[in-house]
Amino acid sequence: MLNQERVVIENVTPELNNGVFFIKRVVGEKIHITADIIGDGHDIIQASICYKHEKDPSWKEIRMKHVDNDSWEGEFKVDVQGYYIYKIQGWVDYALNWQHGIIRKIDDGQKVTSELLEGREYLDAIVKETGIKEKAYIKRLSDLFVQEKSYEEAIKEVKSNTLHDLFYKYPSKGLMTTYKELKVYVDRERARFSTWYEFFPRSASETEGVHGTFKDCERLLPRIAEMGFDILYFPPVHPIGEINRKGKNNATEANTDDVGSPWAIGSKDGGHTSIHEKLGTLEDFKDLVKKAKKLGIEVAMDYALQAAPDHPWVKEHPEFFKWRPDGTVQYAENPPKKYQDIQPMYFDTTAWKEMWKELLATVLFWVEECGIRVFRVDNPHTKPFYFWGWLISEIKNKYPDVLFLSEAFTKPKVMQQLAKQGFTQSYTYFTWRNSKHELMEYVNEITKTDLKEYFRPNFWPNTPDINPYHLQGANEAMHIIKYALASTLSSNTGIYGPLFEQMISDAIPGKEEYLNSEKYQLRYWDWNVKNKLTTLITSINHSRKENPALQQTNNIEFCSIENDQLIGFYKYNDDKTNELIIVISLDPYYSQKGQIQLPLNQLGVHAGHHIEVHDLITKSSYYWNNEWNYIELHPALPMHIFKIKK
Repeated sequence: MLNQERVVIENVTPELNNGVFFIKRVVGEKIHITADIIGDGHDIIQASICYKHEKDPSWKEIRMKHVDNDSWEGEFKVDVQGYYIYKIQGWVDYALNWQHGIIRKIDDGQKVTSELLEGREYLDAIVKETGIKEKAYIKRLSDLFVQEKSYEEAIKEVKSNTLHDLFYKYPSKGLMTTYKELKVYVDRERARFSTWYEFFPRSASETEGVHGTFKDCERLLPRIAEMGFDILYFPPVHPIGEINRKGKNNATEANTDDVGSPWAIGSKDGGHTSIHEKLGTLEDFKDLVKKAKKLGIEVAMDYALQAAPDHPWVKEHPEFFKWRPDGTVQYAENPPKKYQDIQPMYFDTTAWKEMWKELLATVLFWVEECGIRVFRVDNPHTKPFYFWGWLISEIKNKYPDVLFLSEAFTKPKVMQQLAKQGFTQSYTYFTWRNSKHELMEYVNEITKTDLKEYFRPNFWPNTPDINPYHLQGANEAMHIIKYALASTLSSNTGIYGPLFEQMISDAIPGKEEYLNSEKYQLRYWDWNVKNKLTTLITSINHSRKENPALQQTNNIEFCSIENDQLIGFYKYNDDKTNELIIVISLDPYYSQKGQIQLPLNQLGVHAGHHIEVHDLITKSSYYWNNEWNYIELHPALPMHIFKIKK
């Protein structure tokens, strides 16, 4: 292909899969772009970033700066939700090239009368774009460049920064190269910063053995808000299937009083757009959502694409499911686990378009009917990637506020693909990362590689599905440690509530599963319990809300501590008006001590500079003058969250 362009643009970052996927940002954030921009010969080249919101009629432009070795960088800020489009342009700048060349000749003592006439042409080319004062300046230069008696003054002006700045402001874009258009999706702030609390509404009753209701949940809202949580996540609130219903502890035979798993969605009472009758009515749910919102809490719903055998879809849309030769339906399996009470959606069906539309309508129902703007998606990795890309795009095109959390504890590249397809946040391997090395390696992976551009982690110490071995029978200190790590390493975090805060971690022997799991039965909780753990969770959550450094994940640098039982890190907001040093002991049984090395370069101070560190939890302050400083932590309070005052 013939191409007269003289500038090559390559190695653009960030760019996902050659631009197939978009990167992600939150309103108010900046996008920092780097690229190798190469011109042939010795000509002066320039570059810019052109960007616009998808609804803007015209492009905005910001110039890139040359760093070194043909590397360029620039950034722009995103202010509106939705898609932004951006592209890089590079060109031979004829006017600046002329100025650079003529200055070299002047410095060599050459006569440049002809070159001055050439300069007039570049001035004439931009005069229409300039302001009144600039036009006057151009006219004066044009006159100087043709008058022999003004030669010395003309030479002086040629070498001036004023002329350089004028040509820079109104570039002469010769043989311009445009790199392909790339996209960024901009979410609202809660995509980056959220604190989740999960409980089963059917276990919210004040009376043991009585099925909880949405009205019971309303009673708990002030407590959840007071603890600093801003997203209340419910497992599915729909009718539960009666056919093949599971009993306590996942028993295949249920008793008549067993309530079943909420994820076995659908019965004669309705399906994915219905409410379980014992929880209340649709109006009760709407009231709960509104009352939560007044307290600064969003209600998140569970979006689980599966059906109980008696779900209305099974009769109305049998083509949505896979039927075996003997006439029975294929139930869900994840060997050795069997889910006889659940039928997975059959995405290979020839009626896939109708099924996709039905599944989209389900989300839209809750968005439009109840104002739901957050969904936790159950097992998305067992459904087609491109289905999620389509569904999330369809929702966000109409309702850009909607956020999706991917509950995919699976292979790394599968989790990453789901994030690329559009999931706002993602569950992670944090649940199983315990040692200092494991934690540092994992956090660096998600904050220092391309993952930082699209994979937003959400750190959960536990879930209804996962009772990790290190929490089974764990003491208070271990629970404090895991929450401190989750809520300071990641700006998105959550807990499966009463079990975690009341430190109930009885397990099925040999499995990372809760004994007497709430997934299969009612549980009674004393919601008035207050202990050290709930107090510290509350304190940490409020520190997160008050400190922007804890409201993002990617700005983190680990600090050296010569003790593998102590992990320390530096967190900061973009403009470094809020800086923290956090130290957490990983030992729930014994005191640990060591010396932490301050990141002096990042802090912008030198050794010997006096700084104050104020502990946000204990309210104590310490004065540090050295690069290395003593730390000692006891299991009774195994953390410091220091706010730095310089």
